[in-house]
Amino acid sequence: MSDFFFNIEEYILNHSDGEDPVLAELNRETNLKVLRPRMLSGHLQGKVLEMISKMIHPERILELGTYTGYSAICLAKGLKEKGILHTIEMNDELEEIIRKYFLKAGIENKVDLHFGDARKIIPQLNEQFDLVFIDADKREYLEYYHLVFDFVKPGGFILADNVLWSGKVIELESPDDEYTKGIFDFNRFIKDDDRIEKVILPLRDGLTLIRKK
Repeated sequence: MSDFFFNIEEYILNHSDGEDPVLAELNRETNLKVLRPRMLSGHLQGKVLEMISKMIHPERILELGTYTGYSAICLAKGLKEKGILHTIEMNDELEEIIRKYFLKAGIENKVDLHFGDARKIIPQLNEQFDLVFIDADKREYLEYYHLVFDFVKPGGFILADNVLWSGKVIELESPDDEYTKGIFDFNRFIKDDDRIEKVILPLRDGLTLIRKK
């Protein structure tokens, strides 16, 4: 990141609400103890997710890709009083840290944590969602989208993370690595899907905001 963009991000953070102490602790522990800590949403994106959730005020949220639970905690802050967030994580070795911080954040009774392949779990949930956050295996983004679409209420929202993929999406006409291709194919499909309204926000690695008509 250039000095300019680093300074701009610092300015943004300094003029936004501070990081929740529980989230700051989770951020630190993730960076100290967990592989690939860059996967964590972090303060700026976390605050955006929190604000979007509070604006929508959902009764049901679905998250694909829990990691250590940072984004789930942020999203849960917008839930209605008796709302539930379903979050799905492939790596069950993260369960201890996830549950530890769900408890610290006081959301343990608002979250249903699932471990396994989201493609198998989603059809079993039998829920209608106001908000879906996709931040799991980039190779499967389009499949996730097709799987969740009918479970999203009309007027509901889907958020997809990492859609700029460090700029790789504009480097090749047809990407040859599976992760870039997954994002590339997802973005191309979303662009032409007339069932939705959509906009890509240049937040961190790109966040697509989708509204189902």
